[in-house]
Amino acid sequence: MEDFDRDPHRFLEAPTIDRFTALTDHDPAGLLAAWWGQYAGAAEPDAEEAEPHPETAPFGTVWPGTVPAASLKEGAAEATAGEYAELIVEHRPPHRLGLVRASSGAQALLSCGWSGPLNYDNDTAVFAAVVADWERRFGARVLGLGFDTLTLSVAAPPSDVDGALRVAAEHFAFCPDLVWQGNSPHTLQAYAERLVDRPVWDFWWD
Repeated sequence: MEDFDRDPHRFLEAPTIDRFTALTDHDPAGLLAAWWGQYAGAAEPDAEEAEPHPETAPFGTVWPGTVPAASLKEGAAEATAGEYAELIVEHRPPHRLGLVRASSGAQALLSCGWSGPLNYDNDTAVFAAVVADWERRFGARVLGLGFDTLTLSVAAPPSDVDGALRVAAEHFAFCPDLVWQGNSPHTLQAYAERLVDRPVWDFWWD
């Protein structure tokens, strides 16, 4: 801290986090599919019939696959992040700006040692890999972190309910508490309706 006090513009050096794997060790689509199978209650391969799961309708236990990448204008992701970062700092106290030496927001999750979804997996890299994929497909950028929360800005959110349902499926796989413990009714359909044209995605893990 003495060096930082002398030079307030210097980055704080994050400690090496040895307990995490590398972001590039993981396949985001494979992670989402596996989590969906776990949380949506997919039947075993030799089961005769899958039990109905109305909370994940219309997909039930069937993973719908990841959403194709959106068409993004150059600079749109950064412009959206800048706009909503200012709003979050202003309207969501006690949020404060911070600097992490990292090549992307997804990598910053590892570099700063964040372990928000610890109750689901203690390797932050699996979640960071999905965030990196959302950075590419939706122009997502990390806006904020809390003890068990993550906030992203999104340059290309879904524009209709049909598209939002597919995105909601990815969110449920990534963070099932959004549906299980979110606003009533606790269904993927209700959650998807709240995602239409929403430029900020909030996640929290119980």
